[in-house]
Amino acid sequence: MINLLIVEDDEQQREIIETIVDNDLHYVTSSASVEEAILILKSQPIDVIFSDWKLGALSGIDLLNFVRKNYPQIGFSIATAYGTIAHAVEAMEAGADDYLAKPFQRQALLLSIDKSYKANQLRNENSQLNEALVEQNNLAGIIGNATSMTKVFERLKRVSHTNATVLINGESGTGKELAARALHDLSNRQGKFIAINCGAIPESLAEAELFGALKGAYTGADSDKEGKIQAAHQGTLFLDEIGELPLSLQAKLLRFLQEGTIFPVGSHQELKPDARVVVATHRDLVDMSQQGEFREDLYYRLNVVPLVMPPLRERREDIPKLISHFTQKFAAQYSSPQPTIDKSILKQLLDFHWPGNVRELSNRVERFILLDDEQELINGMDTSRSAQHQFTLPSTGINWEAFEKQCLQDALRQNNGNKTKAAKFLELGYKAFLYRLEKHAIA
Repeated sequence: MINLLIVEDDEQQREIIETIVDNDLHYVTSSASVEEAILILKSQPIDVIFSDWKLGALSGIDLLNFVRKNYPQIGFSIATAYGTIAHAVEAMEAGADDYLAKPFQRQALLLSIDKSYKANQLRNENSQLNEALVEQNNLAGIIGNATSMTKVFERLKRVSHTNATVLINGESGTGKELAARALHDLSNRQGKFIAINCGAIPESLAEAELFGALKGAYTGADSDKEGKIQAAHQGTLFLDEIGELPLSLQAKLLRFLQEGTIFPVGSHQELKPDARVVVATHRDLVDMSQQGEFREDLYYRLNVVPLVMPPLRERREDIPKLISHFTQKFAAQYSSPQPTIDKSILKQLLDFHWPGNVRELSNRVERFILLDDEQELINGMDTSRSAQHQFTLPSTGINWEAFEKQCLQDALRQNNGNKTKAAKFLELGYKAFLYRLEKHAIA
């Protein structure tokens, strides 16, 4: 049903229009003046307005101007007995979706209303899309329109309102903590977001840091200490660099994930904090578990919902948007004018391989704003990676299988047999690397 408002001061003409549109497709409301039409707009939803041009003190154009300012999505058709080109141009410039010259035929009226309704629907869809994009682009500071980032946003929103454990993989600087914060911000959890870097705390203090400790439980424990898990009660606990968590604590973390209970150091009293756990790593936990460096059962308990943050080099189309975001952010932070960037500099930024990912881009833009020097955006850029790809092939050709096998063996040798590092060195996915090792029977 189309909610249609007819605005016509001639009663006989108004009744004719009502008769024409009186069918199952329209819910019709009528008014005889602009003032009355405005009152109707404020009291009920309207999809389309069909208005006469001449309406006494105020005109259909006056109504159109009011509608476009206050109800921009509404479809609007306007009719006049003075069907001049000047009127048509004025109406369309003011934002009318269609224009009819009187007298008009029944079919022309219905087509005009339908055209305005389609314009209404399109504006509504665009508005919803823009709102979704704004929400997406402001999702806890995560910026990006690349396909890989769209998938990240979709997964974040899908699992945010659950209590499922999430494992975020990705290189350093890709925004893993931002993704974890987004999960918390989008959830309905009322507690705090508590973040801890598992690689930044001494092993001797790690247990107390995570699970808490009673006074006197260890040297220097002068008072009871609340652990990070307990501090995240009814909130989210983010364990960054989970691969660095000591094996001795991995079993205790697994117990908490399975049973929901913890014991502070020096205590026999069981606590049951309600904390959702989100973890992140740049390491290959599967490879670590095979090497005995990470518990396999903990890995599967953490990897309920996997999430991969793509490296910046795989979403280069987001670089201009990220630069704009960081430029605005740091210009405001340091009360500096927002500068422009030369196209040649921008091209170099787009071509760079960004080993430090978004964090590196952010740091370069911050220095640029602080020092007001464009060269800070490109100073020290390592171009050796590009040179690595500039191979000169012999005129006689090469044996590809032998060449590939040699590359795999050299990569393993240069990385002391570490398969994760060797795969990264060759810019191969870990599974693709293992496949090639098996293919060439390399142990």
